[in-house]
Amino acid sequence: MAHQQIQIFDTTLRDGEQVPGCKLNREEKLVIARQLELLGVDVIEAGFPVSSPGDFAAVQAIAAQTREATVCGLSRAVENDIRVAAEALQKARYPRIHTGIGTSDVHILHKLCTTREDVLARAVAAVKLAKSFVEDVEFYAEDAGRTDNEFLARVCEEVIKAGATVLNIPDTTGYCLPQEYGAKIKFLHENVRGIDNVRLSTHCHNDLGLATANSIAGVMNGARQIECTINGVGERAGNTALEEVVMILRQHPYLNLDTRINTRLLAETSAMVSHLMTMPVQPNKAIVGSNAFSHSSGIHQDGIIKHRETYEIIDPKEVGVADSSIVLTARSGRAALAYRLQKIGYDFEKVALNKAYACFLELADRKREVMDEDLHALVEQEKLVAVG
Repeated sequence: MAHQQIQIFDTTLRDGEQVPGCKLNREEKLVIARQLELLGVDVIEAGFPVSSPGDFAAVQAIAAQTREATVCGLSRAVENDIRVAAEALQKARYPRIHTGIGTSDVHILHKLCTTREDVLARAVAAVKLAKSFVEDVEFYAEDAGRTDNEFLARVCEEVIKAGATVLNIPDTTGYCLPQEYGAKIKFLHENVRGIDNVRLSTHCHNDLGLATANSIAGVMNGARQIECTINGVGERAGNTALEEVVMILRQHPYLNLDTRINTRLLAETSAMVSHLMTMPVQPNKAIVGSNAFSHSSGIHQDGIIKHRETYEIIDPKEVGVADSSIVLTARSGRAALAYRLQKIGYDFEKVALNKAYACFLELADRKREVMDEDLHALVEQEKLVAVG
């Protein structure tokens, strides 16, 4: 069976940039946008044009330079927001206006201070206005994760009639469990007239560490677009990490879902975004963390040396990492020591290796990590003789 394509909607330049301290200038945004297009994302959410003159200019410039991906501008369900977004996107080859409004009772009562009927009317009016400027209109139901499903379905049905082409179902506060979020997507698929004519989209936040799991649950239940960011950057605890959802779909082919992403550019793109946003990637971050393909336990090292797949489900080259890393510590065994010694030009017989290992353990107990220069010094100091 042919794989169905899941579109990747990258919001690093909009939702990702809302993190304190991550402000990007126009040129930095253009650099990242070019990289995202090379990476193969389907949609680049370039910014929130009405928010500032700088953001307007950046969206305008990204729209002008991007040839393959859809360029998207965010707006609230406010007339001026939508008009400004349309203006910023005029030079886009494939423009999309992303407009919406809060639909949960918490947002309706305490943020918008209005009624469900008013929210419904404003949602329809916003989509109709956006549709008068562009063909491709995405509607977001903010805080959909905590929105009553019956009301959410009603909103979705009405905005489809108004011309929406994509329906974004955000778990804005990262509240949902995966089975709840998946069930919500399934409910909409089964109860909204016209749903087959639009694309359902996930947009999950990571407040409880479930953004990736919720996004996968969403596509398993019918969503066909995932909104995400490089390295999972985003408000509070962040967004769904692009590299995680892409590799999950790639590593589980039985799901019959895949993306257009060139995964060999993931590590490079991660490093670029980390550098430009001054946001370090945690070492144990899945896929792109510095420890993602590193091994320091002797048992694991022995397995990796014999056959990589004993402890790695992803070939590091698939995500742009040169190779697995054998890190020498006091937890490392003889196999790892022999492997690293061979890498730097030493091949010892068993007796000499045993002596080297005893010396290595003494050194490793004093140091956090034993480096290649330490091994050279150890061989010279102990006058160890290599084979040949």
